[in-house]
Amino acid sequence: MSDLPILGAAMTLKDVELNRDWLLEKPRDLELQDFVPAEVLCGDWQPLVERAKQLLDGHQGRLGMHGPFMGLNIASADPDVRALVARRMEQALDVAAALNITQIVIHSPYTTWMHNNLDNWPEQRQRVLEMTHQTLDAAVKRAEDQGCVFVLENIEDKDPAERRRLVESFNSRAFALSIDTGHAAYATGSTGAPPVDYFANDAGNLLQHVHLQDADGYADRHWPVGHGSINWRAFFARLAGITSNPRLIIEIRDKSQIKASAAYLANLGVAQ
Repeated sequence: MSDLPILGAAMTLKDVELNRDWLLEKPRDLELQDFVPAEVLCGDWQPLVERAKQLLDGHQGRLGMHGPFMGLNIASADPDVRALVARRMEQALDVAAALNITQIVIHSPYTTWMHNNLDNWPEQRQRVLEMTHQTLDAAVKRAEDQGCVFVLENIEDKDPAERRRLVESFNSRAFALSIDTGHAAYATGSTGAPPVDYFANDAGNLLQHVHLQDADGYADRHWPVGHGSINWRAFFARLAGITSNPRLIIEIRDKSQIKASAAYLANLGVAQ
């Protein structure tokens, strides 16, 4: 039996139907992406839950979901926006409870502009922490009680240490780090961030989730793995020293290429 990590993928239920055999052949982790839009979270999502239960009968991997993020800033300076974001997180936790989901992906508040301006005001770094806590404290506490973990994904982050310090400030088993390889590659190419493997090195055992997508450093490509310029051997070498067993989730636009992406990494000898 191989000791290599087992790959999972991010999919909607429609995509699960297309990739179900691959998903069930090993205990592959799955990240559902049907519950991102506000229209879904504010509507009747129970039929989606029932469909998921049917499709995932026999699934042996861990189940997660991408949480709401569109138009949301977890560190907004506007208290009304923070209240709305907090409401969306509660809605996501409702879905998670209905499906026994144990991980919810949310987005980092750090932008390129913020990175370059954090020290323009002496209190700004602390303000980001405080506003994020005001937004998420209640949701993180509920997640602890529910057996769920929020994982904070890099978006424009230039310095991975800033996001790590934010997660550390919660001191909670229900708040951890995620790395999106394509976002990191974009930051490397466009803003001078360190290479993708450095993000893993900084995260260490706070890392519980990875989005695997390929890119060329220009944009958020979500190309199949092997179609861009990411140094996958270097990245997986960093992951090999991490013992927190992060979920390795292939997140690409063309879901018909999930199996090919997994095969590419298997041929490199870094995953299965």
